Amino acid sequence: MSTENIFKQVFKVSRLTRSKKFDQQPLVIWFTGLSGSGKSTISDALEDMLIAKGFSTYNLDGDNTRLGLCKELGFSLEDRTENIRRIAEVANLMLDAGLIVLASFISPLKSQRDLVRGILGEKNFVEIYVSTPLKVCEKRDVKGLYKKARSGGIKEFTGVSSIYECPENPYITIDTTDLSVESIVNVIYSKIKTKLNAKL
Repeated sequence: MSTENIFKQVFKVSRLTRSKKFDQQPLVIWFTGLSGSGKSTISDALEDMLIAKGFSTYNLDGDNTRLGLCKELGFSLEDRTENIRRIAEVANLMLDAGLIVLASFISPLKSQRDLVRGILGEKNFVEIYVSTPLKVCEKRDVKGLYKKARSGGIKEFTGVSSIYECPENPYITIDTTDLSVESIVNVIYSKIKTKLNAKL
């Protein structure tokens, strides 16, 4: 679709103005890792902590967005990339609103995560690699997805029949195998709090 007759609207209220209202630095905290690695659990607990500390946040989760915003998309490489692109654009709007955004998406390919970086801007993007090993994720199999994938019930399932490219230089790497959710959240917060409270 052509965009030649579409023009960006500039508003009087800026991202900076909105950020000052919340007294926080907008940021996207992006959790990537295999299904069952603990991304959503950690994100949920971290948001709970941030809210308790007075931050204004929103949590974007892979399953939830697949039920609405991206419900017509399948799981081909093209559709998965489009899914990530849409999430990045939504997260960018939330940055503009002055919010801290937590996003939990497998986002298995480096090119997909680079796409997110390009849309959000490097300074607005914190990549957290939840590096829990496949054998641990599969043992948990909270949603029964690995069992389905192993029996052929799910095609192109990351870690089984589809590749996961580990992040090369994530801001934080966390393996949830032997750590409590509370300890993980404390570690993450200690490493990102200066970004959240950066001078506006």
